[in-house]
Amino acid sequence: MALSEKLYDAIVDGQAPAARAAVDAELASGGDPLKIIAETMIPAMDEVGQLYQEEQIFVPQLMLSGRAMKAAMEPLRPLLAQTSMKPAGIVVMGTVKGDLHDIGKNLVLSMLEGAGFKVHDLGTDVPPQRFVDAVKQHNPQIICLSALLTVTMTSMKATIDAIEKAGLRDLVKILVGGAPVNESYARQIGADGYGATATDAVALARQMVGGLGATN
Repeated sequence: MALSEKLYDAIVDGQAPAARAAVDAELASGGDPLKIIAETMIPAMDEVGQLYQEEQIFVPQLMLSGRAMKAAMEPLRPLLAQTSMKPAGIVVMGTVKGDLHDIGKNLVLSMLEGAGFKVHDLGTDVPPQRFVDAVKQHNPQIICLSALLTVTMTSMKATIDAIEKAGLRDLVKILVGGAPVNESYARQIGADGYGATATDAVALARQMVGGLGATN
């Protein structure tokens, strides 16, 4: 089996050590980091997303694949910093103030990284001002807001209001998600989109930046 096939299968099967070993082997044999990502890793995560949409795999398997993708990226990041490769887009994400849940956020993060996005994760219980500061610092195209508790949904609106008050609203698209959130609420608070699943969020993010090769 070719190294690229081993890497592809390791990501789809959620085998983080095998994914890392496959990348290390490809690099040792002279593999191009950009090709490894574009021709093997991103297609593998696309298949994972498709399998999830078709309910052939479920959240635990999706998370394992995300971890495998993250493990595979570790030896590639320092090499990518030496190239002119631009990310598919830049994303700032976090779980809003008052909410300490991060499983859903981390799942979306892994899927976004697998799709070629550069993601700045602010963590959990993130106050509106930290999102504002992150927009100024990282110049993202997209902000992802996550909430798992109904009582913290209001923090999503507070964050969007803070971004608007800071004069930054026109510079970013805002995606929201989480168990209590729905399309209607997203529109109500002025978000640009709602992702019911991690794969939905990635698809929306791709649409919003116009695919690979964003300029920021």
